[in-house]
Amino acid sequence: MTDLYFIRHAESRYDADDRTRGLSDKGLRDRALSAEFLADKSVDAVLSSPYRRAVETVEVFAEERGMKVLPVEDFRERCIADVWVEDFREFTRRQWEDHDYKRDGGESLREVQRRNIAALTDVLRQYAGKTVAVGTHGTALSTIIQYFVPSFGWEDFDRICGKMPWAVHFVFNGGRCIRIEGHDLFEGTVTRYL
Repeated sequence: MTDLYFIRHAESRYDADDRTRGLSDKGLRDRALSAEFLADKSVDAVLSSPYRRAVETVEVFAEERGMKVLPVEDFRERCIADVWVEDFREFTRRQWEDHDYKRDGGESLREVQRRNIAALTDVLRQYAGKTVAVGTHGTALSTIIQYFVPSFGWEDFDRICGKMPWAVHFVFNGGRCIRIEGHDLFEGTVTRYL
């Protein structure tokens, strides 16, 4: 069995570009929830999207264990567009209704899912039989869930939008996903997706 614990980043600031913006003061405090959640999981490696907010969310846990956070470029968040999106919620809903919809300069959910699943497949090959923590993002993580659970859609995504950090545990038997559980790190509740 291979266990993957995807950790959606804690609350971030909005004062830099998407790749370099780090965690807010609240996010820096809340990332402790991720470290507490992972503490008893016998993690063998810590990977992350290269985006600063994702790395900052898992780096305290990694440092406490003398591990390095290894960046995986294809676990990055979706590129939304070259210009500011005024009604972000409506844009997001439209993307979930049409996985090929995208703005100029942006990515569709299908494209985000394709590269995230390719990265996941590489991780499963490289870390077979291990336990791995992965710093990630809400949309990227949701497209991974939806790949294995096609019924996961807009309403499910909307429910997790404000959960930062949020953890999702995937269990694989070889290349087959046999369990997916979402963990609300604030309330301590678990949602079984598969």
